[in-house]
Amino acid sequence: MSHGQDERTHQAILQGATLGVLGSGQLGRMFAIAARRMGYRVHTLSPESDSPTGQVADQEITASYEDLDAVSEFAKRVSVVTFEFENVPSATAEVAARFAPVRPAGQVLHVSQHRLREKSYLAEHGFPVTPFRAVRSAEELQVAIRELGCPAVLKTAGWGYDGKGQAKIHSASEALSAWERLGTNETILEGFVDFRLEVSVIGVRGVDGQFAHFGLLENSHSNHILDVTVAPARVSARVAAEAEAIARGVLESLNVVGVLCVEMFLTHDDRLLINELAPRPHNSGHLTFDANVTSQFEQQVRAICGLPLGSTELLRPAAMANLLGDIWANGEPRWAEALRLPEVKLHLYGKSSARAGRKMGHLTAMANSADEAERIVREARRRLMG
Repeated sequence: MSHGQDERTHQAILQGATLGVLGSGQLGRMFAIAARRMGYRVHTLSPESDSPTGQVADQEITASYEDLDAVSEFAKRVSVVTFEFENVPSATAEVAARFAPVRPAGQVLHVSQHRLREKSYLAEHGFPVTPFRAVRSAEELQVAIRELGCPAVLKTAGWGYDGKGQAKIHSASEALSAWERLGTNETILEGFVDFRLEVSVIGVRGVDGQFAHFGLLENSHSNHILDVTVAPARVSARVAAEAEAIARGVLESLNVVGVLCVEMFLTHDDRLLINELAPRPHNSGHLTFDANVTSQFEQQVRAICGLPLGSTELLRPAAMANLLGDIWANGEPRWAEALRLPEVKLHLYGKSSARAGRKMGHLTAMANSADEAERIVREARRRLMG
């Protein structure tokens, strides 16, 4: 870090400044909405145009992340750079850091965008992770399967999200076809975890080390894509406190400034194992926009600008249901039918075309209990489809 940047790090970035976002999807869109509400300007850079973030940003720059000249120009015009998409090359973060603070730092991205680096880092620092082995050849895969047993999951080491780049192996005889299907010589084999629940903690850490979190969130997935999140998670107070402590430890260990989500498995005997990290706001935290005093997106703004963090108090139990492109299969969804449930909030991301599996928006509902919030949000989504 250059001396000049070091001096900038401890001064708050005040209203009227321009915040830069690498990536331009729905996370950036909600970040931009929060930033503009607080009086900031927002620039976004990604290979897309008319993007969800670009539609609400002050300026949308369409360029490849590898176009380091474009990245330099982008970083020169903003007071701080953050991410809404972690699969940004580390060279991009390094170039941006010459002109503006990058938060979270490129090092956090470097660890968390690569499954093998991430698991190795967490294991070396004493965090509970799923059993794993590095696998770089079909022969190493056979050895790893003997050590970890089956079923197991083979994953590409880099650039994966929403279940992309992974294959479940039920028996040693399936190993070769799984290896060939992934088509890379850098993979990780993870022991299969027979979990009771998938949960996440979204943590946020300020420039001064102040820490906040949104409690333990309970997640259910469909086809490897988050389907429904419920807050608070329906677990014991001990499990919730332990998950929050693990998340805090991870953010402090990595020296995160900004938002980071720790996704975990809860086993049948109530052990928590980290599945993966996301160094940005997270799909499971979308309900915080409606259900918490301060959303994960506003916290991202506050943290990267060196402002005090806001209260994360949950106003009422809440649930969020993702809306994928599949909902458009029979034409325009029946928005009015879903909105007849007065507790329901609709968020659409401004994406031009609906494709199966593509995240198009979400619904949130608040109620007197987590069970009731989940029932309402599932019913609202069912009504959309007639």
